[in-house]
Amino acid sequence: MSEDNNSYDNVKLPSGKNLVLSSSPHLSTGANLRKIMGGVIFALLPTVFAAVWFFGFRALAVIVFTSACCVAAEGVWCAMAGKPVWKTVGDLSAALTGILLALCLPVSVPWYVPPIGAILAIWLGKQVYGGLGNNPFNPALVARVGLLIALPAAMTFWTPSRGMQSADYPEKTLFMEADSVTCATPLGVLGTAEKVTGYSEKAKNNFAQLENRELLKKYFIGDRAGCLGETSVLAILSGYVILVLFNLINWRVPLLFIGTVALFAGVTHLIAPGFTPGGLFHLLNGGLFLGAVFMATDMVTSPITGSGCVVFAIGCGVVTAVIRIFGNYPEGVSFAILFMNALVPLIDRGFGHRPFGYVPLRNK
Repeated sequence: MSEDNNSYDNVKLPSGKNLVLSSSPHLSTGANLRKIMGGVIFALLPTVFAAVWFFGFRALAVIVFTSACCVAAEGVWCAMAGKPVWKTVGDLSAALTGILLALCLPVSVPWYVPPIGAILAIWLGKQVYGGLGNNPFNPALVARVGLLIALPAAMTFWTPSRGMQSADYPEKTLFMEADSVTCATPLGVLGTAEKVTGYSEKAKNNFAQLENRELLKKYFIGDRAGCLGETSVLAILSGYVILVLFNLINWRVPLLFIGTVALFAGVTHLIAPGFTPGGLFHLLNGGLFLGAVFMATDMVTSPITGSGCVVFAIGCGVVTAVIRIFGNYPEGVSFAILFMNALVPLIDRGFGHRPFGYVPLRNK
């Protein structure tokens, strides 16, 4: 016994700076916030390029200006709150929020809208809760919904894409108005279309002009009206592949979100073909892909467990489909994600993992 005590006496524990105390996990992948945000921005580049291609260099100006406004709003808040400005701005989260917000805007948006959106996104959507990591809602979507409610005319003034302005666009008369400056989005046209019940020939062909093969190809490529980042499904899919390869998102969330909308719309179309188009039309139009890939996968505002993410994604899909098909508003992605963001604490509580070593108390 004494020998053991002597051996322990000869052992010297580290002290001072050599003694490091920290909580688990003790292993790190080397990733940090800046690298994660930079990876997401890199994955958004195909969507940015598509926006510039289909809507011109004003699209790039809107994206750069909106991102700069968000960075400035972050810096001003940090300066007023006594937080380190450059450290907070340098994590690229504000820049990413600005890019996502810009991709939710039409190319014709007035220049006074991005600063308002930046304040809504950074101040109301993030910093008022304590900053990144504490915000319950996606900041870019908070700003989009706020702008849509406060400035509906500016947020729904759609400009024709490059292909729609050409003389050889076969469906030009379907979307273009008389002044050849503004146009309607496919979901906008759907919202004003007549609903036909039953299984008559009129019901079966009610949406033939909206979901023919040529138009579906254009929807996939991005040659249609809409927000800057929601038109090209092809570009967003490229970003999805990048996010999955870099392990930046839960790959199941976009698939379940999009699949739920397609399944819900497809079943509704089979039951009432004259009430709504098929699942492929809903899948390729609106902000479904942009929201599912880049918004619903936000690691701060989505569940932390795999089973919770499944519930979250399916819930987003159901709410989106219900709003699109049965609501008065043609699009429902933003509202659906924000609604499910509010339920994330309950989802985490219901589908959380059992802590290691946990033993439930038994009533005596």
